[in-house]
Amino acid sequence: MDKRLIVLASGMFAIGTDSFVVAGVLSQVSTSLGVSVALAGQMVTLYAISYALLSPVIAAAAAHWPRKRLLLTGLAVFVVGNVVTAVAPNIELVLASRLIAGLGAAMFSPTATATGASLVPPEQRGRALAIVIGGLSSATALGAPLGTFIGGALDWRATMWFVAAVGTLAGLGVAWRLPEIPTPPAISLSRRLAPLADTRVLLTLLTTWMVYAGLFLVYTYIGLSFDRATGGDSRVLAALLLLWGVAATAGNFAAGRLTDRYGSRRIINAAIAVLVIDFALLPLTSASLVTAVPALIVWGVCGWGVLVPQQHRLISITPAAAPLLLGLNSAAIYVGVSMSGVIGGAAIAWFDRHALGLVSAVFLVGALFVAEWARQRIARPEVRPTGVVGATSGSAR
Repeated sequence: MDKRLIVLASGMFAIGTDSFVVAGVLSQVSTSLGVSVALAGQMVTLYAISYALLSPVIAAAAAHWPRKRLLLTGLAVFVVGNVVTAVAPNIELVLASRLIAGLGAAMFSPTATATGASLVPPEQRGRALAIVIGGLSSATALGAPLGTFIGGALDWRATMWFVAAVGTLAGLGVAWRLPEIPTPPAISLSRRLAPLADTRVLLTLLTTWMVYAGLFLVYTYIGLSFDRATGGDSRVLAALLLLWGVAATAGNFAAGRLTDRYGSRRIINAAIAVLVIDFALLPLTSASLVTAVPALIVWGVCGWGVLVPQQHRLISITPAAAPLLLGLNSAAIYVGVSMSGVIGGAAIAWFDRHALGLVSAVFLVGALFVAEWARQRIARPEVRPTGVVGATSGSAR
């Protein structure tokens, strides 16, 4: 295992902790600042939308920066954003600080995944991506539950200080262990967005968006959705998040090996199909701790099992544009996350909070159809403007 991948994963762990821990303390934020849970949930929305919109812009503007400097700067901005969240006296400043933290994530995350993919031969790319993304999924196994527990034992501000400390430690690890990495050729913003004109890429990104919008509809409001199972106890919620995170980490690493062996299509379709069933049953399975446990295990394994084959599929479409495509995929994830906060908040107002799983299932069914549509387009040879027929590797199928 390349130690450089572990260093990159440590930064992803910090980014992931911030992404997932807020859901565990939303009720505390709501009470502390005197706002509704739905408004507090926009902390997730603004963090995600900042990341999604700024990722391609930052990638173009900082294209001439050395990779290590960009990674460290991103973590520094990320830490500042979380410190501001921890000391903010009102919801307005809290929400503004989420934009700052999202900017830091936008600088770090796509750079880390693209760098990880470039460090290994093509036949090991799935496992390399799994290691780097493993930092993100392991944050669900350790960072988010620990942050939620800290919030329950102290308060939500202590949780945000914890996230800032994790980001600081990750920055020290990157500074100490990651060697200088060659700066890739500078690419303009228009060229970075050019892959969106490729229907195969667009459909694959749409699949990512629909999957993670569906998953985070429930996750953002997991404290409310699973209140019957937790009895409102933050310690039980932290334990459930720990279980979910362990399952997510296992699913992520298993997906890396399975994608290298079987290709992306089987893994993507199987994972999404199982998620549809799991989320459709959530109104029932979230009612008690006994049934909530297996539901969260399936959610973790399959939800994170989709990410690696999706990235692998994108890289297989146009290997030379891998950094651009991975950045767009990360943006698609966070656009989905940002919209899930809004859609989930509306669904809570319109329907019962325990029915969020059904809304998620609708998104996941759509994702399954779009994923197969993408596969069909990928299977067709693309005729280039020059008249050259572009080939696609079988692993993309």
